[in-house]
Amino acid sequence: MFKKILIANRGEIAVRIIRAAKELGIKTTAVYSTEDKDSMHVKLADEAICIGPAEASKSYLHLFNMAQAIVNSKCDAVHPGYGFLSENPAFVRVCNDLGVTFIGPDAETMERLADKSIVKSILEDNGIPTIPGSRGSIKDEETLIETAEKIGYPVLLKAAWGGGGKGMRVVRSKEELIGAYSAAKMEARASFGKEDIYLEKFIEHPRHIEVQILADEYGNVVHVGERDCTLQRRHQKLLEEAPSVVLKEEIRKNLLSTAVEAARVLNYKNAGTLEFLFDGENFYFIEINTRIQVEHPVTEMAYGVDLIKEQIRIAAKEEISFTQSAVKPKFHVIECRINAEDPVKFYPSPGNITSLFIPGGPGVRVDTAIKCGSNISPFYDSMIAKLIVRGNSREEARLRMLRCLDEFVVEGVKTSIDFFKKLLITEDFINNNYDTNFIDKKILSKY
Repeated sequence: MFKKILIANRGEIAVRIIRAAKELGIKTTAVYSTEDKDSMHVKLADEAICIGPAEASKSYLHLFNMAQAIVNSKCDAVHPGYGFLSENPAFVRVCNDLGVTFIGPDAETMERLADKSIVKSILEDNGIPTIPGSRGSIKDEETLIETAEKIGYPVLLKAAWGGGGKGMRVVRSKEELIGAYSAAKMEARASFGKEDIYLEKFIEHPRHIEVQILADEYGNVVHVGERDCTLQRRHQKLLEEAPSVVLKEEIRKNLLSTAVEAARVLNYKNAGTLEFLFDGENFYFIEINTRIQVEHPVTEMAYGVDLIKEQIRIAAKEEISFTQSAVKPKFHVIECRINAEDPVKFYPSPGNITSLFIPGGPGVRVDTAIKCGSNISPFYDSMIAKLIVRGNSREEARLRMLRCLDEFVVEGVKTSIDFFKKLLITEDFINNNYDTNFIDKKILSKY
């Protein structure tokens, strides 16, 4: 097992990794920008190293500064968390060159799976259901028009090298196609440095369901159930829950076994997430995330598995600590991402937290790095906490979440707490009657 892990991240995920490492008896090194010198992850780690000024490009994304911290810390492993350098194969190679273990997949796997269109083609060839669309990226307008007409409108243009809704356009007619293609390429180039675009059939009212998998060096691949991540704003997840209540048991078994098979086909190692769209009858693979997810606590609470510890064990050449037969949902779990944002317009709301009360009680978990007096910086993501609750039923979890949202007090910045209070009492949420467009079309359209 490792003796010391450097956490190449900040905020709540850095705190989460530090806690898991301590419970495994592993020392930790935090890294921080000058903006984060008083942050919780800095105080909880065994040691901390400054890696640059506030701008992420000069600190958390700066390969040389991060490499220098790795050398100075004398760590033997690095955990990247999510975001920043977590899916950067160049950083994985830096770790390898320095003789430390990167806790995640290897650089070659990361590069191979970064192009969503290529991954889709590989899985199609191995019988994994994918959304009808182009084979690889679209190279010219003639191929674009032919492919769109073959699969039928509406179609979806997607950036091959990105996510988060960037480089994505829904096209409902031939007249819109060329303009949308040019706009998607431009946005993809600006966001990801590559303009490759591929095309898929647009599913009108999908649910977004993802499967958590773990794979070790000994050929063991297990799923840890599914998460329903349908409630999104502009393709950004806001609320997740597990298990999904829209899946019949036969479909669930098929989905989970398909995800395990896809991970085997892709020769994946460590923790990963395979994402699918579900149209009420069929599911279709859309992408694989080669890192721990923001919403991993949903799975941990529902299934009683510590995913961060499993990541560390796998990277240390240990086997997964449980078998597939042990994976059974124990609770229904809901997570709300609490952001420092205007609850109506969703503009970021940086500032100083002047008053704070964090909810608790049975079946409640709050992953956060904030405290009273914390400064919410405009330089980083606006998420300040993840509120996760469990119940013996979805309704018990919903009511517990409402109770916790009422207790949660954050003053000094605006937050999304009030938004979730309204969302959780809508009839559509209570009746589980929504799709990925629900928040944009049914809730935000009212403002």
